[in-house]
Amino acid sequence: MDERRIDAVVLDWGGVLTVSVPEFIEQWLTADNIDQDRYRATMRGWMGRDALPGNPVHRLETGELTVAEFEALMAAELITLDGREVAREGLLRRMFGSAHPDPKMVDLVRELRADGLTTALLSNSWGEGYPEDLLLELFDTVVISGRVGLRKPDRRIFEHTLEQVGLPAHRCAFFDDSPANVEGARAVGLHAHLHTDADSTRAVIDRLRGTAA
Repeated sequence: MDERRIDAVVLDWGGVLTVSVPEFIEQWLTADNIDQDRYRATMRGWMGRDALPGNPVHRLETGELTVAEFEALMAAELITLDGREVAREGLLRRMFGSAHPDPKMVDLVRELRADGLTTALLSNSWGEGYPEDLLLELFDTVVISGRVGLRKPDRRIFEHTLEQVGLPAHRCAFFDDSPANVEGARAVGLHAHLHTDADSTRAVIDRLRGTAA
């Protein structure tokens, strides 16, 4: 058996512990009849690699904007396919309405914690829609960007998470569905990997734990 390289696993929420982001976003866009080109152009401006600091997504994720303030800004950028305005009230609730936990990832985290690994959640928050009972069950440490005023990929939020976990970076694995966040975690020294599905993430963790076949 190979030597165990990690003592903790740090995971993102949306798109890692939940079904994929494109999956639940597609359902919302269809249900609200939103112009998808308009939505994607807005998100490129707010979340792309060339997004300017202080844009609405950054300010929402660090808690500088309330949900209501962000919903007003986002609704103003969007339009329905039949030319109507998008209802701003409840926009994020509708947007994340299908972001259900991925059962295979939930089972994986349960197994890791039962096997004695420390588990941590590190999430850039779009409001407070987390299933708190599930978080308490799955994670020893929970770091939510809006609660600490920092967001991934800022190295300070990774350093804060490591302080909460109580382990050095090289003893921790990190999984996120955002390449920029993976790069940010690697820069701090974590074993950082891009999450695509539960099976591949499990395989990486097994290798780092020295339990791979």
